[in-house]
Amino acid sequence: MSGNIVVMSTVPDITTGRKIARRILEERLAACVNISGTLESLYWWEGKIQQDQEHLLVIKTRAELFPRLEEAVQGLHPYEVPEIIALPIEQGSSSYLKWIESETQRENG
Repeated sequence: MSGNIVVMSTVPDITTGRKIARRILEERLAACVNISGTLESLYWWEGKIQQDQEHLLVIKTRAELFPRLEEAVQGLHPYEVPEIIALPIEQGSSSYLKWIESETQRENG
């Protein structure tokens, strides 16, 4: 297993998605962020089923950067409770995994 993760977060619009993506890339908290086209989300909120159009951010980074990444996303996100979930990358192309490592900052510097 690698020390890399995929973090997912939904956003209300493409502008918000780009703002979050650019910030975390500039801070080297991610190697890559994909922003999906519009998708439809149905979810429980305040006791009712809600339905909205959103975009999904798929963020590739290292597990050790998650706390800082989470803080950065929360600071820019308009939702009261944003989705910020991480899944481990169990396997992947060794060259791609090395690229994630090289493009993200180290905790000690």
